[in-house]
Amino acid sequence: MAEYVREVMTPAVVAVRPDASLVEAAQLMRAQDIGDVIVTGGGQIIGVLTDRDITLRAVADGADPLTVSVHSVCTPDPVVVAPDDTVSEAVQLMRTHAVRRLPVVEDGTPVGMVSIGDLALHQDPSSALAEISRAEAGHHPNH
Repeated sequence: MAEYVREVMTPAVVAVRPDASLVEAAQLMRAQDIGDVIVTGGGQIIGVLTDRDITLRAVADGADPLTVSVHSVCTPDPVVVAPDDTVSEAVQLMRTHAVRRLPVVEDGTPVGMVSIGDLALHQDPSSALAEISRAEAGHHPNH
């Protein structure tokens, strides 16, 4: 069983500038088949933007996603983990802060992302959440 975050994280960082529009971010999410992007400026994490943030904090309020910036909708100063943190520390942070994803940061630089699904796959591969996460990693029949 995996012990450290680096063993379960997705080692890719998909990032956008804070001044990018929500449409740009949504198109990037679609192209990468992901539900979140890290908002970075000057090599530092400013926030995290999820597809849910776009929906609930902008579209539901009638905001124009072409003119609204990522920075104005993202979750600022997100909770982060380090690659050498333990998986149990990551799980505890997710529980404490009620989040499903944590950026993985090393020396102030984003190096990956770990999700609740990543943790489920490694802690209990036969769990329902792990099954769902495996299915989400594949191609969706509607795409």
